Parts: sequence; structure tokens; C-alpha cells
Amino acid sequence: MTSVRNHRPLLSGNKWFILVLALVVGACSPKVRTVPVAAKPVPTAPVAKPEKPIPPPVKPPEPKFSVVSLILPLGLDKLVPGQSYSAAALSKANMSAEYYQGFKLALDSVAGQGANFKLQVFDSKDDAAIHSLAQNPQVKNGDLIVGPIFPEDIRIFASMFNYSRKPIVSPLSPASPTLFNNQNIVTMTPPLEYHAKGAATYTVNKLRPKKVFILNSGFSDEKLYTAPFKRTIDSLSKRKIQVVPFTVVRGNLTPLVAQLNNKVENVFLVPSTKQAFLMVTLKSLDTLSRKFPVTLFGHPNWEKFAFLKANLLQRLKTHITSTDNIDYKSPEVNTFIRIYRRAYHTDPTDFAIKGFDEGLYFAQLMAREDDSYRRVEQNDFIGLHNSFHFEKKPGLGWVNTHVDILRYQDFELKPVQ
Repeated sequence: MTSVRNHRPLLSGNKWFILVLALVVGACSPKVRTVPVAAKPVPTAPVAKPEKPIPPPVKPPEPKFSVVSLILPLGLDKLVPGQSYSAAALSKANMSAEYYQGFKLALDSVAGQGANFKLQVFDSKDDAAIHSLAQNPQVKNGDLIVGPIFPEDIRIFASMFNYSRKPIVSPLSPASPTLFNNQNIVTMTPPLEYHAKGAATYTVNKLRPKKVFILNSGFSDEKLYTAPFKRTIDSLSKRKIQVVPFTVVRGNLTPLVAQLNNKVENVFLVPSTKQAFLMVTLKSLDTLSRKFPVTLFGHPNWEKFAFLKANLLQRLKTHITSTDNIDYKSPEVNTFIRIYRRAYHTDPTDFAIKGFDEGLYFAQLMAREDDSYRRVEQNDFIGLHNSFHFEKKPGLGWVNTHVDILRYQDFELKPVQ
């Protein structure tokens, strides 16, 4: 048996060695100070703010535009196969096209300054079409109606359009508005009675005669001119100017000689449009003018009569009233002609010029931010062919009362007022 050597027990001095060693090591070790550290906040998810609703895109307001309806006798039904224009229908269609071109050129001119228009063109081919147009929503909902052209067509249309307050423009006819009995009619061409009133007003204010002789042919239609002429003379002169009616037989003016004055102007009115009567009567008046000063007023239609010679009318110091006085020498007219030629490659007719004047007048009024086009009596206008000065007549609408006074000078008609 092998014996194992027992270890020697440690001396008690070894315990102190271990203790000292521990103290020395502890003294040499770095001292760590425990510093309290604030706890870091635990990050939290951000709270989403409620988003503002995105407004829908704002649609810009549609531009304001005025709707104009033109009702013209175009006769488009004559263009279909098997149909053809008669001479009269073709004349109406040409007139309509010329008026339309002038009217549209005026709208384009004002539109170029920022206004907006919608132009609708309708064909007034017959009575049935006119009845239909009076009920057409496109016409009823528009702003302005121009047409129909002829008096009977206007009468039919206006009789069915009494429910509306929209202006209905009679663009070319000089027919009296009493034929239509509609409070919305705008008569652009002065009726005959306003020619008579214009002639009478000029006679009283400018000529100031003692007497005025009316040379009648005996036809009753002349009273349409002579009656308002006499009323105006009596009213303006307070009956101080004597109006002497005289029916001429075969040109005999001898019964008047005793009443004539060789010191002052003797004013004569001849309201007739009959060629035979005028040829004889004016010749006798020319003879009379060799002894007495004579100033003559004639019917406005005389301007169209080729059988009346300018030299005779000039010797009689003949005056007429007119609503178609176009001065082709004026810069304004020549500017318009150049623009019209550029647009349509032809020269404008009288109808085109009238269409331009009337289109420009109403386009300028509708371009305003009010209802000026419904109050034409407050808005005068100087045009290329005539001026507009409207009077409002109860139950009859508005009537242009402006006429020019022309006199034969240098063998042509020239304005004196």
C-alpha cells in the first residue's frame, strides 16, 4: 500500500498576505464613480395631423357673350336640286348677304376689343318659317333679334313675340311702327312722317319764310307727308307762317302769282313722286323762279329719280331729306371700305354699310356691363350712312327720328344740316 503525503497546512501568515494583496490591488485599481444617468425618453411614433382637404380646381368663369339672332330672307330652300331663284328672290338673297357681311364685320370689330358675341342666322323664307322662328328657343333665349326685313314679315313675327321684352330691330324698312303694335320694335329707318317733320323744322328755323306753298297732285297718299309737315310748321311757328295748299292742274301756277313776294324766299313743298306730274310742275316752277326767289322741298325719294335733272333742281334750290347720306370722300367711309374689301374681296353696298352701322351700334351697347341696348333712347350714334336719335313711343317701341337735310349744289346733293 502506497501512502500519500499529506499537504502541509497553510500558515496563518498566508491569510494576511492575501488580504494585503487584495488591498493593494484595490488601491491601485481605478476608482469608478457611478453617475446617475437620466433615462432617455422612449421615442414615440409622431401623431399624424389631420390633412386639410384639397379644394377642387377652380373652373374659370365662362366668358359672358351676347346672343344676336339675324332673321333674313336668304331663300336657302332655292338651293336644293330642282329649285332656282327668281329675280326677286335673288335680289332679296343678295341684299341679305350684303347686310349680314356688314353686320358681322361690326361684331368682329367690337369683339376685337374684348367683347363676346354669338351670331345666329335664320332664313325667313315664308310665313310658316316666320311663325316657327317666333317659337324657336334659340331665338327666344337670345339677347337681340334683328329682322325680319319686310313690313309684313315683321308684323307676323312681332304679333307672336308680344310676350317678350327683347328688342326686335326693324333694320331696313321705313314702315310706321303703328303697323306692328309691339312695344319692343326698334325702327332704324325713319318713317316718312319724320322726313316731313325734319323738312318743316329746317324751314322754320333756317329759312323763316312768311308763307309755304304745298303743291299737291291730288293723290291722297301725299297726305302722309303734308299732314305732319303742316302740323310741325304750325307748332314751331305758332301759326305765324302761313301754309297754303294748292292743287296743281297741268302745271298751271298762275293763281299763286298774286301771293308771291319778289323780295324774300318763296318756299314750296312738292310731296309727289309721280313722274308726269313732276315733269310738268317743276318746269312751271322753274319759269316762275325767273321772277321770284324760289326754294323747293321735295320728297325724299327724289334722290332715286334719274328723270329729275340736277341742273333744274339746282336752279330751284331744291332740298330733300335723306337717311342714306354716305360721304364717300370721308376718311371713315374709306377706312371701312378698305377693311370690307380685305374681308370679303368686294366693295360694300349701301346694305352692307347699313348692316355695319347697325351692328356697330348694338354691339357697342351690348359690350357694356348694363342693359344699354334696351334703352336706345338714351344712346345717340353717328354712323357712316345715317345717325341714330331714338324717341320712345308708348306701345310702339323706339323710332329713329334723325334725317339729314341735303341741297343740290355743284350738281350734286350736299348736306346743309
